[in-house]
Order: sequence, then C-alpha cells, then structure tokens
Amino acid sequence: MKTSIPTRGQRERELSQRIQGLYCNQLGHRPTKVTCQLFDNSLAIVMEDSITPAEQLLVDQGQQELAEQVRSGLDDAIEPKLKALIEEILEVKVLDFMGDATLQTGRSGIVVVLSHTPEVRNPDAIPKAKSKTLNNRNGSDSISE
Repeated sequence: MKTSIPTRGQRERELSQRIQGLYCNQLGHRPTKVTCQLFDNSLAIVMEDSITPAEQLLVDQGQQELAEQVRSGLDDAIEPKLKALIEEILEVKVLDFMGDATLQTGRSGIVVVLSHTPEVRNPDAIPKAKSKTLNNRNGSDSISE
C-alpha cells in the first residue's frame, strides 16, 4: 500500500497537535492553541497559554526573575524533544532553533530553520522567499530580499 504525501495543512496540523501533546506530557500543561506555519525552509510556531501554573504563580507573587529562570530551564529541557518531533513529522533536519516566551501574555514563539523545504502534496501552498532586485541610482548594485 502506497502512503500518500501529506499536504502542507496536514503537516502543520499534525505538528500543532503533537506539540500540544509533548508539552502536556513533559510539563503537565497543554497550551490552549498551537499554530504552526511553514515558510520555504523555515517553520514558525506560536503557542497560546504556554506558561505553566507554577510559572504563573511565581509571576503573580512578584517573582518575575525566578519565573523567567524556570521558563528558560524548561525551554532548554524540552528543546531536543521538540527538534526531534519536528524532524520526525517534517522529515527534514532542523538547522537552527530560536524561541522565547512572554510571561505577561502567556505566549511563546519559536522560529525553526530547516535544511530544506519539507515535501508536501501541495508545494505551491508554502510561501516562498521572494527575490527582488533593487538597483541603486547607477544601476550597478543589486540586493536580494
């Protein structure tokens, strides 16, 4: 039986669901919403309500610095598992991983640079980096965006 290549939306949905599950299993707290968006050879992840109750308690008690240290430690601990999950689902290597959380809003954001664009059934649905040539006044230099 031949397996069909998933669409962009299917890959993004699977990532979102599995990331929620990973956070629930590892941190005992499930973000209420995880949005994943593929862009050429990168992935953006936004998580709503990603702050654990323990972190929120520290913030509520005026222990902002300690809450930030806890968040940093949790991010460091979960990063290798999150990278492995992304590589498994997208079937590409993660080259770079950058993330941060805002304790006041409870949101977390992650940008992942991938080795190449993941294979999907509808590749035209993935926004590509657009290349523009901008000429200076004498027309000799060009810049790619």
